Amino acid sequence: MDSVTGQARYSIPEEQSEGSIVGNIGRDLGLEVKRLVSGKARIITKGARQYVDLNRDKGLLVVKERIDREELCGQTTPCSFSFELIIENPIQLYRVTIFLQDQNDNAPQVLYPVQTSSSLVAEMVPRSADVGYLVTKVVAVDVDSGQNAWLSYKLQKATDRALFEVGLQNGEIRTIRQVTDKDAVKQRLTVVVEDNGQPSRSATVNVNVAVADSFPEVLSEFTDFTHDKEYNDNLTFYLVLALAVVSFLFITCLVVIISVKIYRWRQSRILYHSNLPVIPYYPPRYADTLGTGTLQHVYNYEVCRTTDSRKSDCKFVRPCSQNVLIMDPSSTGTIQRMQSEQNILDELDSPLEDVRE
Repeated sequence: MDSVTGQARYSIPEEQSEGSIVGNIGRDLGLEVKRLVSGKARIITKGARQYVDLNRDKGLLVVKERIDREELCGQTTPCSFSFELIIENPIQLYRVTIFLQDQNDNAPQVLYPVQTSSSLVAEMVPRSADVGYLVTKVVAVDVDSGQNAWLSYKLQKATDRALFEVGLQNGEIRTIRQVTDKDAVKQRLTVVVEDNGQPSRSATVNVNVAVADSFPEVLSEFTDFTHDKEYNDNLTFYLVLALAVVSFLFITCLVVIISVKIYRWRQSRILYHSNLPVIPYYPPRYADTLGTGTLQHVYNYEVCRTTDSRKSDCKFVRPCSQNVLIMDPSSTGTIQRMQSEQNILDELDSPLEDVRE
């Protein structure tokens, strides 16, 4: 039995996807693929989990599952794991060590001040505070290692930016001028904690500051702080909802108007291109009279005459007779029906001639 001991080392980034190549173990150990196959080369690990697998047909080590450096090593640096490669006939043992390079896959975590929704924590600053007064300190950690865990602090928003500043490296919040009576009691600061990874990750924390000399003054001012926040959240929600409803109604009305316009236009085009004759409509008791107007089918009128042929004035009397004009449905003429036509015409003619004389 010929036993040969050797070792190999590799360095790979954490969170590599499954199937990623770690290295060519056959070439690095001077072993041919035939030897790996015939010797039934295999990996033996001490732990329950096996992060790397062996491809004997190609002599490659590949990632079997994602490796989280923080889960495997925590804050230990450097982070690595080892396993043995065994080959039979004859038995050969090789030790393989893989080092994990940290990736910036975790954002900073703020430890203080504690962010809770049920209670409100505020830092007190007396009105007699001088320049450089230490208000509080933002404490944060990053579970990544190396430069990925280096943190910086920046003041993003503040009620009065001319009153406070935040230390870039230590997260200390201090006053940068003298506190005066004109300064508001309620002060809110938003601090951004950013790591040094590429790409960088960040976290934000809100710091409530009370500028007052006594606790009762602080209590009276900060009782509505939480209610104000809830009111602002509700107001934003209702504003967004109202905007959405108005936009929906506007779009709906616009679509309806356009649809009606298109429908009317299509109808007009259909009527314009159709060859159907246009049939005029007349009311039930009227008919066309040579295109000059309308006249009832049955028209009653009265005849009047003067009392004396030598006088020019006329006197209306009871009708001597009634004439009925009946319109011909074909509009080609009329038929006059009379009860005493000839007698009435004679009586009308004689007085008119006397008047002319």
